[in-house]
Amino acid sequence: MNSMTTRAQFDQHMVPNYAPFQQVPERGEGPYVYTEDGQQLIDMAGGIAVSALGHCYPPLVEALTTQAHKLWHVSNLMANKPATDLAAMLCESTFAERVFFCNSGAEANEAALKLARRYAYETRGAAKNRIVAFDNAFHGRTLFTVSVGGQPKYQEGFGPCPTGISHTPYNDVAALRASMDDDVCAIILEPFQGEGGMTPATPEFLAAARALADQYGALLIFDEVQSGVGRAGQLYAYQAVGVTPDILSSAKALGCGFPIGAMLTTAEIARVLTPGTHGTTSGGNPLACAVALAAVDTIRQPQFLQNVRDNTAWMHAELVAMGERTGAFRDVRNLGLWFGCELNPVLENRAGDIMNHGLQHGVMLLVAGANVVRLAPALNTDRDVLALGLSKMEAAITDTLGG
Repeated sequence: MNSMTTRAQFDQHMVPNYAPFQQVPERGEGPYVYTEDGQQLIDMAGGIAVSALGHCYPPLVEALTTQAHKLWHVSNLMANKPATDLAAMLCESTFAERVFFCNSGAEANEAALKLARRYAYETRGAAKNRIVAFDNAFHGRTLFTVSVGGQPKYQEGFGPCPTGISHTPYNDVAALRASMDDDVCAIILEPFQGEGGMTPATPEFLAAARALADQYGALLIFDEVQSGVGRAGQLYAYQAVGVTPDILSSAKALGCGFPIGAMLTTAEIARVLTPGTHGTTSGGNPLACAVALAAVDTIRQPQFLQNVRDNTAWMHAELVAMGERTGAFRDVRNLGLWFGCELNPVLENRAGDIMNHGLQHGVMLLVAGANVVRLAPALNTDRDVLALGLSKMEAAITDTLGG
């Protein structure tokens, strides 16, 4: 086989549901990605908010290789130490008392939604099964999670979709209140909508969601697949926004690149998932949990999180200044080191062009729709590297304006 991997080879053998760039990464080190043809890229995308400690972070490499010499897999018929230790650390660091491990954010949300329905079934009866979700939400790509998500484009052609789900406008307290009734078993929301355009939940909206869930005997689910594990300057975003959910889903940065997901909840709610009611073959895999244990233990340290908060304030100011210099941004929104730069009319629907120009200048960027440039750098990126990445982003904007 050819020693160089090409996009044509990818297209020849892979299902065409992805359209990757022509550049093929060969290795990563810290905040940098190196392509097979020798280009160095500053990673301001973080694998879509996954690589929270950069690439090949030494303590994670050590945790993985050490565990790889011990035990890879035993199935959920037996307990294992990495999963047990990780669950204990997550419970110690959050509201949770029980943890369920899986392999992705979509799986974590599936587990959360199934748990909410099962808990209502056990405590209130089968009629209490409706899930209230929000427009523009994204909760995963399984049939259930795309149905709960509020973006019809992800549902098209996959119907009929599961029922018992209603959607209401995000951040609209009156609409949420009007959607509630005694048949609601759960409200699911992202504290900060990522794929939906980088939109923060207002404090009033989050407080209302908590109060209405309590009023109607429903469970409040926070999807923290992207916002969790240090991104918000706290271990989880709920700790930054001051509203505690009943169930929380986590993935992406939890494994910092190694596939793992988790659902966190209380002992009272978790009790309804008795043996046989739910499961996943690779959930709690020792390799994944060993990596996640090292990642969470690094990120949860107070000084690490303080550094995230300090860099957040600095980076927000830098992006606002960039917008003023270039005239590119209508708004800069963020939750910690997770930024969305909404474009002005002069660059309307050209976020993808900025991302493409960014690669030419040596920086990896993201989009959140056609009109928002998104950034999710590693949380431990040095400020001088962040500054260089932002300068390359500005060059990409200048090129796009000139084109």
